[in-house]
Amino acid sequence: MGEDNSIRVSFHTSDTDFGQVVGRALGPGFEVTLCSDFKPASSPNQPDMCDAVLLDLRPVGEANGMESMLARVEPFQDSDISAPIIAMIEDESMEVAGRLLERGVYDTLTCPPNVMELRLLLRRAYRFHEVEKELQRLRAEQASAGRLDELIGFTENMQQTFALARRVAPCDVNVLITGETGTGKSMLARALHRLSPRSDKAFVAFSSANLPENLVEDELFGHERGAFTGAMGLRRGRFEVADGGTLFLDEIGDLPLGLQAKLLRVLQERTFERLGSNTPMTVDIRLICATHRNLEDMVKRGEFREDLYYRLNVIQLPLPPLRERGAGIAVLAQHFMVRFAGQFGRKLNRLSRLAIKALEEYAWPGNVRELENVIQRAVVLADGPTLEVWHLPSNLRNGFEQAQATHSYEEEVREFKRRLIIRTLRDCGGNKAETARALGLARGYLHRLINELKIQSEEPPAPPGSPEEAPARTRVM
Repeated sequence: MGEDNSIRVSFHTSDTDFGQVVGRALGPGFEVTLCSDFKPASSPNQPDMCDAVLLDLRPVGEANGMESMLARVEPFQDSDISAPIIAMIEDESMEVAGRLLERGVYDTLTCPPNVMELRLLLRRAYRFHEVEKELQRLRAEQASAGRLDELIGFTENMQQTFALARRVAPCDVNVLITGETGTGKSMLARALHRLSPRSDKAFVAFSSANLPENLVEDELFGHERGAFTGAMGLRRGRFEVADGGTLFLDEIGDLPLGLQAKLLRVLQERTFERLGSNTPMTVDIRLICATHRNLEDMVKRGEFREDLYYRLNVIQLPLPPLRERGAGIAVLAQHFMVRFAGQFGRKLNRLSRLAIKALEEYAWPGNVRELENVIQRAVVLADGPTLEVWHLPSNLRNGFEQAQATHSYEEEVREFKRRLIIRTLRDCGGNKAETARALGLARGYLHRLINELKIQSEEPPAPPGSPEEAPARTRVM
């Protein structure tokens, strides 16, 4: 954005007067730069000189037809500019829109544009651009030593957790990761191990969820031959295997009370015995635990040992649920789409606006794990460059397929006439005689149209300073 948080629009049109009208109509919040040619207003050293590109692809002289429009888009395809492109065309047929989208255009709209629709489209394009830039930044960060594997998020709560994780990772202290199921707790634990001095040693993970106490005890501490019926040989437990490295205990809140005392002893004395043995074994581990339960409440109810809780909770790293990550959902979805597209040989490079909106409005009870599965399925079903809303499961796309369905030809024509008359009435200060002359219509026919289209003709024109009339800053290049 510009210094005053305006969206910077590079408007390429051969009709300078038209460009200035559009620039003024956009109003505050937009900084419009007019360009009379169709060359990207950027360079390899400054690829982000604008937030959105607006191309006027209406016919000029003999330059008419599909090939002429595609030729004007081509320079932007081959440039380093990353800003989304919006094409302004005269006839928005499915064929024209489809060909332009294949060439990398973000969206299209017809001329004369509805100013409110244009503002909304530019803001959506800017937001989409910000998501793509953040994803590129995160990919670049993944190439550095401080990356946290595939953990992605740029909301404030996620960034705070990531910053704390990077500081804690090299320090040999116990860590408690909290968050709902599917938020990426095990992934964060692996990232902490990888960034720690123990990264060349074993990372051993175990979950005690829904397991009987005797089986959990055997898994953690191992057993000697003959320790119980069926113990045919010596078995090393997870503590022993993790010696020198990191032990990750998932769902620590499900650990039975009897084993909580044994775990506390290991943390205090760094020793344990296999089942069926009286010989203490020394162990050197870093312990990382995770839970989706509220351990403080469990301590108050007597379901979790208070002394063990404070031993485990030296550093707490909370992972917020996906529904609280806002625009981070689109970033994650784009990340998974790129990964699965490469895996399955699909040529996907973008998410449609409706697909992003459907993803962001869903509650995500399964969190990141559910999102990953949804995008994997969608990539398999997709057959073009764009992941569309109809590629998503039915429980996500309810209400959105209807929103993207096109109106009938008659409805489109009716809406176009209505918007054109309203805009012209405002331009003419509500004077119907002047409006009729501007539109080339007989006054009687204009009156009939106003009645048929249910236009409130007595409505005064937009006041000065309103979004419809306020001037935007427009520069001509």
